[in-house]
Amino acid sequence: MDEIERWAAGLPEAVAAVCARWSLTPGAPFEPGGSTAWVAPVRGADGGVAVLKLVRRHFEAEHEAAGLRVWAGNGAVRLLDHCRVDERTDALLLEACQPGTPATVLSPDEQDTLVCRMLRRLWIAAPADGPFRSLAQMCDTWADGVDGTQAATLLGDPGLLRAGTELFRVLARDFPDPPVLLSTDLHAGNVLASQREPWLAIDPKPFVGDRTYDLTQHMINCDERLAAEPRPFVRRMAALADVSPERLRQWLFARCVVECDEQPWLAELARRLHRAGAPQVT
Repeated sequence: MDEIERWAAGLPEAVAAVCARWSLTPGAPFEPGGSTAWVAPVRGADGGVAVLKLVRRHFEAEHEAAGLRVWAGNGAVRLLDHCRVDERTDALLLEACQPGTPATVLSPDEQDTLVCRMLRRLWIAAPADGPFRSLAQMCDTWADGVDGTQAATLLGDPGLLRAGTELFRVLARDFPDPPVLLSTDLHAGNVLASQREPWLAIDPKPFVGDRTYDLTQHMINCDERLAAEPRPFVRRMAALADVSPERLRQWLFARCVVECDEQPWLAELARRLHRAGAPQVT
């Protein structure tokens, strides 16, 4: 049994323990427990409705609760409570987004506008005494984990692999604007319709660094649009978020290189973005 299987096997006991601790009655889970999270509506002793999320502790999601606490409901779902269940699991009690419809129901242009508007609200200065790690640490971890043989084969050029992975590290360290608190995983599926505000962001994976990086997840999730017209998409997102389109192209190129061993379709996109301009840091 691997780590994920062990975590999933312990979920029923962990859910029962947290529900007893916070006097919650759980409903049918939205996410019954895959590799990272178990999420379900719950009702408290006072009859109030919330959402309980049990998260398998892993590098990227380490500070989700801390990020939500800092944002304090400003554009993101509110954190009501948080505890460490055991060495593998954190529990988050969250504000319920009702009706909870994901922003994927919107048109592509509306999704772009909404995601950029949400990100610009979330991009605040991280508290100096906070636990948040730098984006450079995340990028180093990703770059170190690339299957170089697989990626070089897909890219068709070992030089392209070296250029992309090096740029991925450099961009995370050398950027023109003050560092901000990043979501790193904001896309239309992680923005839900709510009553308190029209839309709220969920599931952040907070790091501190270059705001331009934060646009890449939404773009990669829009795989058909990105594959069809990458440069117009880059220009549109950069204009909506008020960032450099050239820097966004560089980030997208570098991320496509780093992730192509797991998502092979990104290799051709990396080649196209590379041809569109020499990947120099601006």
